Amino acid sequence: MEPVLTRYIREPNSYTLDFYTKHDGYEGLKKTLATQPGDVIEIVKASGLRGRGGAGFPTGLKWQFIDKKSPKPKYIACNADESEPGTFKDHLLMERNPHLLFEGCLIGCWAIGAKVAYIYIRGEFYHVQRILEAELAKAYAQGYCGRNIMGSGWDCDIVIHRGAGAYEAGEETALIESLEGKRAQPRIKPPFPAVSGLYNAPTAVNNVETLCNLPAIMINGAEWFTALGPEKNGEPKLYCVSGHVKKPGVYETSMRTTLKQLIFDYAGGIRDGHQLKAVIPGGSSVPILLPDQLDVPASFDDVAKAGSLLGSAGIIVMDETTCMVWAAQNLMHFYMHESCGKCTPCREGGDWLYKLLSKIERGEGESRDLDLLNSVANNILGKTLCAFGDAEATPVLTTLQHFRQEYEQHIRDGRCPVQADWRGHSILTAAH
Repeated sequence: MEPVLTRYIREPNSYTLDFYTKHDGYEGLKKTLATQPGDVIEIVKASGLRGRGGAGFPTGLKWQFIDKKSPKPKYIACNADESEPGTFKDHLLMERNPHLLFEGCLIGCWAIGAKVAYIYIRGEFYHVQRILEAELAKAYAQGYCGRNIMGSGWDCDIVIHRGAGAYEAGEETALIESLEGKRAQPRIKPPFPAVSGLYNAPTAVNNVETLCNLPAIMINGAEWFTALGPEKNGEPKLYCVSGHVKKPGVYETSMRTTLKQLIFDYAGGIRDGHQLKAVIPGGSSVPILLPDQLDVPASFDDVAKAGSLLGSAGIIVMDETTCMVWAAQNLMHFYMHESCGKCTPCREGGDWLYKLLSKIERGEGESRDLDLLNSVANNILGKTLCAFGDAEATPVLTTLQHFRQEYEQHIRDGRCPVQADWRGHSILTAAH
């Protein structure tokens, strides 16, 4: 399919306002301003656009939940935190096509009756923030943002807010807390942000890629969008492929494309001399898929049927040199470090799991540790205010499910068999 979101990203000046306006920039907003807000929501609902941040919730439905009768102001909060390991698509869009995001934010604001959109950008994305701020100033100067936008009489502002680099800020209520100047910790739901979000006012929290789809939907229509992909999985879609592939990167394609095609056709396949062992299809927080499970469309629904989640579409590829105990330990170190600490199962359980995994990886594990790992992980799963607990438990549960023999071999041999074999092969190769 012809790229939509990434069509011009390789052009030297694709991030500039001049380039954007020469290539249908802000035409979607112009059409939006001539359409009633309720009708815009209906168009987005009809398009089948689903959130690209991880949950895949229908965007138009989320907007419909906004409490229109509330006397309080309404807000769009753009989740540009992109903290999920293996995910780097939103970074690319903001860096190479920032005005597409601005236009999407403004369309969202018009639809729900908001006058302000906040772009919450990850703390480590300082260079991206500089690009966003410089180009946003140009959008204000040319009347695409601020007062009397495009002569319509409508006012709307965009505010860029850089966080402190917390994984938890990717959760919508924790992001709202951080925007309000508090620690990035999740709120109890209900109430949901659509009723009581930022400053206790109705708020729609949308991902960068989600908002970037809106201009094309408004220009080309809902039927065009739905026709590009399978039912209930509209197009276009960005996929991040990383790990043991020849050509890691961001690829835009139809959700009819299979995971196998993304890995072997788009990303060039597994590096020479190695075999595919496992794939995490949607960022590090989703269950692993095995090589014989990859011939399925990379859509929200089909990946779920295969036993995992599309999530943030961060496809992490591992070959046979990867020790799955080490992989689980590595991910657990990340989650242990990033826990916001609000929920006891997550705060205490993550540390416990990491210590158990480290013990096994060092060759000091005992058979009973496997039952303990399973027990601790299941006592985290579904018992926290947000999905962080589930993400924390998943690496342990999914590697135990598919690669229990590796855990048992660690315990039986008192060492890491995969890494030991790999180190030995390297030494032998060097010697010859």
